[in-house]
Amino acid sequence: MTSLTVTEVYAIGAPIVFAMILFEVIFSATNNKNLYKKDDTLCTVGLLTGNIMMVFALKGITLAFHFYLFQFKLFNLPELLPTWALWMLTFIVIDLVFYIYHRISHRVNFLWAIHMSHHSSEEMNFAVSFRQAWFGPVSKLPFFMIMPLIGFDPTIIAVAGVISTLWGIVGHTQIIGKLGSLELIFNTPSHHRVHHGSNPQYIDKNYGNLLIIWDRMFGTFEPEKEPVKYGLVRNVNTFNPTKITFMGWNQIYKNIKNASSLNQALYFLFGPPKTKNIP
Repeated sequence: MTSLTVTEVYAIGAPIVFAMILFEVIFSATNNKNLYKKDDTLCTVGLLTGNIMMVFALKGITLAFHFYLFQFKLFNLPELLPTWALWMLTFIVIDLVFYIYHRISHRVNFLWAIHMSHHSSEEMNFAVSFRQAWFGPVSKLPFFMIMPLIGFDPTIIAVAGVISTLWGIVGHTQIIGKLGSLELIFNTPSHHRVHHGSNPQYIDKNYGNLLIIWDRMFGTFEPEKEPVKYGLVRNVNTFNPTKITFMGWNQIYKNIKNASSLNQALYFLFGPPKTKNIP
């Protein structure tokens, strides 16, 4: 199957990530960039803590569930493909599934209520990549369960998923400019800055994690042209991670409570967010 474990990926990746953050902090301080703000970073730590607790609670269950689903696979891909091809295809399909999940998370109200936490920062730095929603690991489950059903090895899915997540950290920075021909294929920092922008032309663009080809194929690509204004259309104006986590749900509850019909109540839950913010 695979000799690389999730623990080994974290052991290799964690020091690299911390070094990236340290370098960015030093760069910011020596160049008066003010890329890090205390309250924003502490809020990120609070959101990350809740997310990690959820990940640990679900990690074993998710892997076991994937192995259960693997029994009903359409194709036995580990037997059909050489190992290198299986790994490459796993990365590609993970990225496609993430694109679909990410795009729907911006267009369906109850999923946006979860994902909005990640966009609540008005900053853009490597640490912002850790501003993850507490219930994000739950919302991803229905999307990624398709992979073991197709026939992808659950162990490789888990390891490749962690590596893809670590790559996502690279995009959250202002100190890396455009990267030439890499911009055509990969989701670079320039592309991801656009995704975090509240500029009208940047909203709901560049959903990819590892690759930008899905955005180019499905019409959601937008290049970085004008300076990015980070955050939401109307920002949350709080650094309380608990409040940020539940404010979207509170608004949905209020809307449903005041709905004039069942159809309107369902729209408030499953319809698109009217704006990328909480009134």
